[in-house]
Amino acid sequence: MLDRLNQSLGGALSFDEPMNRHTSFRIGGPADALFIPRDAGELRKALKSAQKLDIPVTVIGNGSNLLVRDGGIRGLVIKLSGTLDYVHVLGTDLRAGCGVLLSTLSHVAVEAGLRGLEFAAGIPGTLGGALSMNAGAYDGEMKDVVSAVRALTLAGDEVELRGEELAFGYRHSALKARDLVAVEATLALTPGDKEVSLARIAELNRLRREKQPIALPSAGSVFKRPPGHFAGRLIEQAGLKGCRIGDAEVSTLHAGFIVNVGNATARDVLDLIFHVQSKVREQSGVTLEPEVRIVGEDMDL
Repeated sequence: MLDRLNQSLGGALSFDEPMNRHTSFRIGGPADALFIPRDAGELRKALKSAQKLDIPVTVIGNGSNLLVRDGGIRGLVIKLSGTLDYVHVLGTDLRAGCGVLLSTLSHVAVEAGLRGLEFAAGIPGTLGGALSMNAGAYDGEMKDVVSAVRALTLAGDEVELRGEELAFGYRHSALKARDLVAVEATLALTPGDKEVSLARIAELNRLRREKQPIALPSAGSVFKRPPGHFAGRLIEQAGLKGCRIGDAEVSTLHAGFIVNVGNATARDVLDLIFHVQSKVREQSGVTLEPEVRIVGEDMDL
């Protein structure tokens, strides 16, 4: 079936693609096939063709909030980072392809004299991934700036969501709930002062360097923030800073991060996640819910 899909896509598939090349964790077994569409038309064609051939599809962005299990991913992986990365300035709005990096999007906004995306400058993901999980940092979230999204169903049909239809919540959206693939978004910003915005971004980047383990492979914050608590603080209070399984380690800089200190496997990370959840629940009664997206299959032993 994958051979037939490859033919329909002009021989553009990469087979048995190691997913550790496509995640910020530097972890993950092989995908049966990987496809990077050049535009929305190719994306739609890939989705429609895969459905017709009954091939499962996994869509990823920059792989910065992703843990791929050691057995890899069956079927087709579609990667949208490095494609659909255009940005158009329309007055105080930005219209952008969902493969654009948030850092690029934030930079374009600042250069256009627009404010509202400063919080996103240091988030290492694509617009599409950020929309799906309503990504946020430092008191800003995507829901604050997004007014409309064009998306595709996994069957390749186009839908458009506006305003309340996007159903943004904490690390949640209608895109995520409905398995929609974001293609393009309109962001409503406000006029700002370029120098003020640049100073704000510089300050946020300084805080990240000081408080987050950006020098080591990770997937960002591993756990969602439980109501009334901070995950990192609960983990630290449970005495788990520096706790290690294999080459997966609870960061000594910020306990909300798990880092790959060598050649960690997904099994190492998953075992450490479970251990942290168990110890925090035992210590505080709080159940930590993973924020990182976990996909793929375990390795057969």
